[in-house]
Formats: sequence, structure tokens, C-alpha cells
Amino acid sequence: MSELLYKSALELARMVRDGEVTASELVEASLERIEALDPEINAFTSVDAERARTTAAEIGAGDERPFAGVPTAIKELAPLAGLPMTGGSDLFGHFVPDYDSFVVRRIKEAGFVIVGKTNAPEFGILPVTEPRRFGPARNPWDTARTPGGSSGGAAAAVAAGMVPVAHGSDGGGSIRIPAACCGLVGLKPARGRISRGPEQGDDFLVTDGALCRTAADSAAMLDLLAGYEPGDATWAPPPAEPFSSFASLSPGKLRVAVTTEPPVEAELAPLSARAVSDAAELLTSLGHEVEEVDAPWRGTDLLETFTAIFGTHISLSMLHGSMVSGQEPSEELMEPLSWMVYNGVRERSAVDYLAAKVQLQAVSRSIIGLWSGYDVMLTPALGQRPVQIGEIDSCSDEPWEDFRASGRFTPFTALFNVTGQPGISVPLFDGEDGLPLAVQVVGPPAGEALLLALAGQLEDARPWAERRPPLAAVTG
Repeated sequence: MSELLYKSALELARMVRDGEVTASELVEASLERIEALDPEINAFTSVDAERARTTAAEIGAGDERPFAGVPTAIKELAPLAGLPMTGGSDLFGHFVPDYDSFVVRRIKEAGFVIVGKTNAPEFGILPVTEPRRFGPARNPWDTARTPGGSSGGAAAAVAAGMVPVAHGSDGGGSIRIPAACCGLVGLKPARGRISRGPEQGDDFLVTDGALCRTAADSAAMLDLLAGYEPGDATWAPPPAEPFSSFASLSPGKLRVAVTTEPPVEAELAPLSARAVSDAAELLTSLGHEVEEVDAPWRGTDLLETFTAIFGTHISLSMLHGSMVSGQEPSEELMEPLSWMVYNGVRERSAVDYLAAKVQLQAVSRSIIGLWSGYDVMLTPALGQRPVQIGEIDSCSDEPWEDFRASGRFTPFTALFNVTGQPGISVPLFDGEDGLPLAVQVVGPPAGEALLLALAGQLEDARPWAERRPPLAAVTG
């Protein structure tokens, strides 16, 4: 049964619908695998076994909901009625929301069975998942290394075969980074594609999404999660056809811009550079026009400006934690990096925040101009290989240095949260170090359909979904 969980979510839903397997059997397999593997992987912060079993028992053959009976998990940072929401921080105390986010509601309505919530760094700040409150999540490909962040627990759960797909969110690479670390498909949708309700009408940087094994699952999850909700302040235009229809279509002949020049000061690992070179060669063999370009962000280090915006949004999560727990933000309740971010925001004015946002928007216009001559851009997914557990430490004596180190680890993702463009991480290759090796492809504004068509073509040319981490082979 555990091998079943390595099938795509779409295939599992079909099997439940056709009566080849029951939802209860799938959920039991998921819970058994979590029990066997999570003591080592630490992907989950809470497991809701009783409710998952009850929900699964109510699902029978013939259920037409798109994912009826398929087990999944929700990221710790999202509200899910009846399970703790802590932001990975002691500041939230023992808060348990009595409501679902709109994204969680859609996941439930699609027939998914939620088995628990997944580990994330405190307030989702870092691209590694090592919160002081819950301890580090570990990469199933090498448990001494990070699964990435901030959706690191979600990625680890999917890569280890605990669930076939999991919810994530991305404010600076937090879906694409763990996907790259764990050998998964990670799509960051365009700004405004997925509602951030009920709390927010929109978000300049953060969007929800999913960690998947296949381009088809990624497209189906986008169809499920995308769309206007009443009260949204902004929203992306809907596609002409469902996103799922594009994952199996040819993207046509594309003009591909290639760069390995990072948007922040960072040294590129040789394997990351080689992945881009090999991917460019593969794209050329598929008939695309591939051209190396000067990065439109050359000479611009936006880390501090980005941090002014990112940190302000993070501080709202901190204030939320304070409101629901009745505890004031403090050094005792927050990790040193979070405390540094919180105090940095308090030192800035509203004018500072607006000035930083205007600067980022101006830079975005110049960057997006590149897409007038190209269809997509190819970059490394990561600047470095997945780092060792503890190498980037939110509780160090110099938290700002660790934050800058995190930028060197993942220099290519956050920029496209700033521009609002969709980006996808695809695990095209195996690294010489035994870890997956991914590249990032960035599309035009609201261009997810093009990215999904290209990802589907790349998956057909270089299949990745059957790869298993050694831990999975030993256990399953």
C-alpha cells in the first residue's frame, strides 16, 4: 500500500472513483507511513488521524469530486479549523483556529482527506525548515540536509511518500526551493491567482500552491486553488481553458532566455550551473530557441529593499500571534532572527515601507520588459546544494548574517515574488551528490499555462516522477 502513495494524486483519485482502492485504505497507508518515517523526517507538526479516518470512511466509489479520498497535508502557517496554527513560533501559544482559509476550504471541497499539518520555519522567514518550537524537518534524500523552506515539511512529506501532494505557500521561493531540494515539481502561481482570504484581500509577495510529483498534478491543483473569491482586492485573469488542459499540450516553439547571474551577491555552485547548461541543451533538442542573456537585474542587489517589504508582512503574522495568544512579542517567545525582523520593522516608518515597494515595482517593470523578446527564462533553482541541517541558523548570535547566507543559498527565487510572475521548479536531473538537481523556469505575467505545458514536455523528455529517495526504498 505504501507504494500506492507514490502514484500521482490524479491517478489515486481515479482509483478511488473506480473502486480499485478505498479512501480508507489510502489514508491508513498514509498514516502508517507517517508513523514509520516521521520520527526521523519530522515533516509533520500535528497529525489528525481520527478525523482523517472518519472523513475517509464517508467516501465511496463513484465520488466525482476531483480528489476524493486522496490524503494530503496543510502547511503549518495556514488556518485549518480544529488543528493548531502556530506560525512555527511560541508566540502563538496553543491557538487553534475555528475556521479554514479559503485555500483549505477548496482542498476539502475537492474531496482530499487532510491527515495533518506540516513543519515550517518560524513565521516562514527562512528557506530552511528548522523552527525552535518543532525542530528541523529533514530531507528524505539525505536526512543530514534541509528539505528547504518554508514549505519544507510539505516537500519532505511528499518526497517520503507520506502523501502524494501537499499544500504550500511561497513568499520568496517557499514552494520552489523545497521542490528543488526534494525532487518535486513546485509551481509558484502568478500574483493574484489564488485568494489569500479570508484574512487578506491580496498579497504583494505571498501566494499559495502545492508540492507535487508531476506537472499534471501541479496543473490540476492550480485549477482547484485558482479563482476569485468575494472580497478579493485584486485577481489574475482566468485562463481561456483549465490549466489541466495545458500540461499535456505542446508549448510550441519557445524563445528561451538563459542566465546564471544571481540577483543578489552569491557564488553559484558548479552543479547548479551545470543543471542550467544541461537544461538549455535539452530545450534546444526539443526545438526551442535558447539564448544566453544579460540578466536584467545586473548590478542590483535588492535583498535589503525586499526585506523591508517581506519583514513588514512577516510582522503582521507576529501581531496576529500576539492577538490570538494574548502574549506580547518578546525575545523569549521568538527566535533571534524573528526578533531582529520585528524590531527592524518597528524602526521604519510607513513612508519607508511605501518607498521600498515603489522601488521594487520600478525594478519589476524593467525586468518584465525582457519578456517582450522571450517567452520564458531559465535559471538555476538554487544557488547552492541543499545545505546541512544547522548551517543556516535562525537562533545564532548573528541572525542577519544567517539571513544573508539564506539569500546566497536561494538567490534566484524571491525576485519573481517581487515581479509577480509565475515560476516553476522542475527536478530534471540527478546530482552527483545523490540529491535531486532542479532548474527554475519563469513565465510571463499570468503565464502559468505556458509553464505547465513546458513542464509537461520536459517531464516527457526526462521523466522524474518514479525517482525515490533511498529512505523510501528501504522502508517501502
